[in-house]
Amino acid sequence: MVHKSSLLRLVPDAAEQPAAPPAAPRLGAVELVPGRVRAAVLSMAGRVLDRTESSYDAARAVPADIDRALAGVAPLFAEHRLRGIGVAAAGLVDPGAGLILEVNDVPALHGYPVADRLAALTGAEVRVEHRARLQVLGDRWFGAGRGRRTFASVSTGEVLGVGILYDGEVMAPPGGRSGAHMTVSASGERCTCGSRGCWKTLATTGWLRARASAAGLGAACSLESLVTCGDPLADRVVEEYAHNLALGLVNVQQLFAPGLFILHGEAREGGERFRVVVEERLRDAVAFAGAEQPRVLVGTAAVDDVALLGGAGLVLSHA
Repeated sequence: MVHKSSLLRLVPDAAEQPAAPPAAPRLGAVELVPGRVRAAVLSMAGRVLDRTESSYDAARAVPADIDRALAGVAPLFAEHRLRGIGVAAAGLVDPGAGLILEVNDVPALHGYPVADRLAALTGAEVRVEHRARLQVLGDRWFGAGRGRRTFASVSTGEVLGVGILYDGEVMAPPGGRSGAHMTVSASGERCTCGSRGCWKTLATTGWLRARASAAGLGAACSLESLVTCGDPLADRVVEEYAHNLALGLVNVQQLFAPGLFILHGEAREGGERFRVVVEERLRDAVAFAGAEQPRVLVGTAAVDDVALLGGAGLVLSHA
């Protein structure tokens, strides 16, 4: 016979059940560039656990359209205990005020309070920084730059920029510059910033499409399609594109000698030949006695998350 009090002890009250362990903290990250918002939730080790994205018309957008694009990705963060959200933004930013100051290609982002808008949507602490600065943090914390004190991380494609880590410090002012508007051709084309001959005018997807169209290869060509089509003319366009990309990187190597350049974005579509052309151009142009020979690595992931990893790294840096 079992005593009633024993039965009560065998089936404890719900209040006596052991509490479930708290959910592990996560890192939130957002990449805001012309026409697109990407968001991700990452583990503390930098593994992407969940992601989403939304889009907007960069040329015609008004601030309310940016609000809607952010609202489209904000629900991703609702089910997670976040340490914070780091925003990797194109253009010039004011990290202290949480503002995007200026993006030449998106007038609606001029003065846009991205940190306040995203904090209101998610309830999380939000920090914002320039995309190139965060890209190099992404490689430093989680990517091919781990263990190095000096290297360069390069974004290619529609958005061009380079982040530099020099002796353990990110070499750019807060809200920094990407290098896209450094002058590489004094008599070059007019840039969206108003100057002539910016690196951006020669080494972005826009230049590649225009050059392929002028060569009779079609206006919708991608770097991948040009590399794989087997046309000698296409090969020459790809090689010219690689040389144009190297023009800006040569200046970076001259100033900082980072040794390692990690290419992200469109460059991964160029294959091994594209990587080699950029590396050879760097080695031919720069020779320092005793300095590390420039070396180029290309991100190979199907989805290039370096800016999102940088957003997560921004949160960690302030944790």
